[in-house]
Amino acid sequence: MVNLKGKDIISLRELKKDEIEYLLSRAADFEKILQKEGYTNILEGKILATLFYEPSTRTRLSFVTAMHRLGGNVIGFSGPEGTSAVKGENLSDTIRTIDNYADVIAIRHPEEGSAKLAAQLSTRPIINCGDGSHAHPTQTLLDLYTIRKEKGKINGQKVALVGDLKYGRTAHTLAYALALFGADMIFVSPESLSMPKDVTTELKDKFEIEIKEYTKLENIVKDADVLYITRIQKERFPDPGEYEKVKGAYKIDLNVLENAKKDLIVLHPLPRVYEIDPELDNTKFAKYFKQAYYGIPVRMAILASVLGK
Repeated sequence: MVNLKGKDIISLRELKKDEIEYLLSRAADFEKILQKEGYTNILEGKILATLFYEPSTRTRLSFVTAMHRLGGNVIGFSGPEGTSAVKGENLSDTIRTIDNYADVIAIRHPEEGSAKLAAQLSTRPIINCGDGSHAHPTQTLLDLYTIRKEKGKINGQKVALVGDLKYGRTAHTLAYALALFGADMIFVSPESLSMPKDVTTELKDKFEIEIKEYTKLENIVKDADVLYITRIQKERFPDPGEYEKVKGAYKIDLNVLENAKKDLIVLHPLPRVYEIDPELDNTKFAKYFKQAYYGIPVRMAILASVLGK
């Protein structure tokens, strides 16, 4: 039997497949509760601390919503301003302090390895909500849930990952997870933002899958079951000039999807900038706002599981 009580959620690679399936199954149960009662009190008296050193809308607020829907309470901050970080307090001291205040800690930080450091220092479960360009495991879990919910299964789906595949932490982790669940993948990006070699090598060696890489969208749209679009992330570029060369490289509109499969779904971790034309929002293809909603039951499942409820 799967038991995630006290477990840190730092990287999806640290979760076994049956643990991921367990979380997806629990998320489905919590979605039913949301639709019927909207609330459960299984985490009454528990406190979640959200330590967000980088901007966030969906991840932070869905964790806050999830905790409240579970009957718990939330403390934390949505930026280093107003905290002792501006006085020079390091992450280690902050974690050691918050460890006294909360039962579970969700953290987003610009430095790779920050969540792992927090897990080494804290006696509470640590949930990684993004550490630099490294990992964002809860986003991947809700992406998997969305695909399974909207397409019926993950296995055998042809998923095109499009956009910033070099710096996009969601793309790195999702590629691994899709391979784990038997999906087929296509990578589409500017040459300068292609999927890192270590990721493609791992996929080929560990899962023995063929990797197809393209620079043009029109080469792949008609074959895709899922289009997963990612933002070209200006904040990750060390050279602003390089960003200017690739911003707006891809834009999904109705013309692009003219020859797409009728049951194609378009996903995006959001926020979007240039990548998806708003004309798509009210079409059957658009599932990105539903994807954001699914973050609530998925994060309810994570919080309840690591707290042993």
